[in-house]
Amino acid sequence: MKKLQFKVSIKAPLTKVYNFMLGTNSKTTYEQWTSVFNPTSTYEGRWEKGNKILFLGVDENGEKGGMISKIAENIPNHFVSIQHYGILKADEEITEGPEVEKWANGFENYTFEENNGITIVTVELDTDEDFLTYMNQTYPKALDRLKELCEK
Repeated sequence: MKKLQFKVSIKAPLTKVYNFMLGTNSKTTYEQWTSVFNPTSTYEGRWEKGNKILFLGVDENGEKGGMISKIAENIPNHFVSIQHYGILKADEEITEGPEVEKWANGFENYTFEENNGITIVTVELDTDEDFLTYMNQTYPKALDRLKELCEK
């Protein structure tokens, strides 16, 4: 697995960015910025430490799929750590096997810092070699979308 890091500076209060990014007040805010990855991106679950959470979307064949994860840590308005441990294909949860081994125990961490009305979001994530180019191209676009939406 490769570690990637992305940062974005947003002219908005930290609590607004945190709530918008996670969709804690309305899931639609999460769906708006993550639509860059997949127009149908959503999640099922809660952002509380220890909770299972599914990151989902529908593929070009109309099949639901995504990541099975747990919230390893959530310090509100400061830090969120997501541990990926499986994949969802159609309605089947897969937590073992070669497809899962690429992602097993991979983390996606969000750190939030505010300074003079600017919130800096740092995303650190583990990714499989096969998704390196995609993540390097897509994640910055998603964070730019988050910035655009939060600064409205």
